[in-house]
Amino acid sequence: MSEARTPADQDETKTGALPEAELVKRPMAAFWKLTKAWLTAPDRGNARWLIFALVLLTVGQVAVQIRLNIWNRDFFNALENRDFAAFRWQMVVFLMLAVAAMAVAVYQLYTKQLIQLAWREWLTKRILESWLHEGRQYQLEMAGASADNPDQRIAEDIRVSVDLAVDFVGGLLTCSMMLAAFVGILWTISGPLHLGFIGIDASIPGYMVWAALTYAIIGTTLTLLVGRPMVGHNFARVAAEADFRFGLTRARESGEGIALIRGEADERRGLEKLFGNVRGAVRRLMRSQRNLMYLTSGYHSLAMIFPTIVASPAYFSGAITLGGLMQIGAAFGQVQSSLSWLVDSFPRIAEWRAAVNRMVNFREVVEELDALVADPSQPTITVTEGDPDRLVFNGIEVAFANGTTVIQDATAEIQAGERVLIQGESGTGKSTLFRVIGGLWPWGAGEIITPPRETMMFMPQRPYLPLGTLKESLCYPAGPDKYDDEDCRKALERVGLVRLPERLHDEERWDRVLSLGEQQRLAFARLLLHRPAWIFMDEATAALDERNQDAMMQMVLDELPESALVSIGHRPGLEAFHTRTLKLQKAEGGARLTRPPRPPRQQPRWKIPGLKNPLKRRPRVPV
Repeated sequence: MSEARTPADQDETKTGALPEAELVKRPMAAFWKLTKAWLTAPDRGNARWLIFALVLLTVGQVAVQIRLNIWNRDFFNALENRDFAAFRWQMVVFLMLAVAAMAVAVYQLYTKQLIQLAWREWLTKRILESWLHEGRQYQLEMAGASADNPDQRIAEDIRVSVDLAVDFVGGLLTCSMMLAAFVGILWTISGPLHLGFIGIDASIPGYMVWAALTYAIIGTTLTLLVGRPMVGHNFARVAAEADFRFGLTRARESGEGIALIRGEADERRGLEKLFGNVRGAVRRLMRSQRNLMYLTSGYHSLAMIFPTIVASPAYFSGAITLGGLMQIGAAFGQVQSSLSWLVDSFPRIAEWRAAVNRMVNFREVVEELDALVADPSQPTITVTEGDPDRLVFNGIEVAFANGTTVIQDATAEIQAGERVLIQGESGTGKSTLFRVIGGLWPWGAGEIITPPRETMMFMPQRPYLPLGTLKESLCYPAGPDKYDDEDCRKALERVGLVRLPERLHDEERWDRVLSLGEQQRLAFARLLLHRPAWIFMDEATAALDERNQDAMMQMVLDELPESALVSIGHRPGLEAFHTRTLKLQKAEGGARLTRPPRPPRQQPRWKIPGLKNPLKRRPRVPV
């Protein structure tokens, strides 16, 4: 067999850290494709109307600023001429402009936030669909792919990517309109600059425009040179923060195990090491920000007086009035601010590019895994739905995520209604075979034909209990309205959880409130509600004592006599509840699936006394 490829075997530039040139180009191109997909998607909502409204509000903002510039001239001319009537009128004009500016600013911000929320919702749904699809969330973890901390990437990186993108587009739109409007104003009111040297007279038309352009180009060039390292430093900081947050979450969720083994000191060392990575990344970012702050603070300080100095010769010569000088200064400020947008936004651009890179990288890793599973040329395990009355393994070879073969040439057929026990030593791949049946494990080769998915139910060693009420956990993955309360209470009583029926609608962290043994019995109660035709158990009774294990297994035989049962387990006594046994036998190149001699069937040793069956027999319903 050719060695199974996994996402861990892919080229690093596809799923790992990207070269600096790729860091700039690939994520930006991918993000633009996502943007176009959102704007053309049928479920985009009113996104286009919101964008149109934002453009109109930006036009209104520019119009108000143009009128304020004219007001600036008239106001200072009134002061220079000591014209109180004109001064009083200009105060009225200013109040009207202030109200208009306030209204435009408020609705511009609100519209922008609506766009950000709509875009984030759409993008989050798309990435959740690709991540929580056919076990991809599990496969990414097992493959060791570079898309670490998916919770951080989905919750935080999408938010930063979308929010800052809308901010930047809005800022660029405003700056472009401001620049177009005020360049004309500045060109008109500044007039030409006459130079005389070496007996040659020369003039520079619209010289204040050229002064603003030169000033902005110098500032932008220096900002790019000084601030370039901030992109990589921001990416490293976000990754380090996510790792530290994951470490804290893991320590919180594993608090009991850490406390029992007195592992607090070692846990602290690990968390301090993770925080050391955060500290190092933040310090590198701080140094870059410090260097950039030297430049930007000096740049903005000089911009306060630069236009007045440049225009002062015209004022002192009497070519312009005080109002004209103030109007030139205000227009120069608008032009210079528009041209200097990159200088002001560079730290946030660095943060945005880091977030976009992480979000796009995560999406690409999921897509590559999808492509790997779907590529017929790759030696992956093919899982197809077939006859509802049989489960077939055809030459299954199972590999670990690193390509090492763990099971070779497994061929078997299980018929509906059979009860098959799969046993084997630790490390022979029993649980991995369980995941193969569930379609979670694509690495390897061969074909498995399963019954329709809706007829199957899987019971892992640790059942999954979602957040919410006890009834939601019991009915999962169906909704709580699918089964009535009385049936739920009877199912809980049937498995011996007699203290829980009255708490069906209590909201708790049931994965913490219940012991592992109680959680496993809850999974059996879930089985009674769903009544699947095919049941797959992976050490589903490992936390139960032998008495309760026998009682639960006998209950399955009594309640679901026609259902097929495929169990993985090694505890004694399980053979009595199965009609045949398959064994994974260690061998060179991977374990082999064999069929040992069938032992005589034994009767179960115990039943839980006093527990009757209050459940009526019901037809099976899809899981």
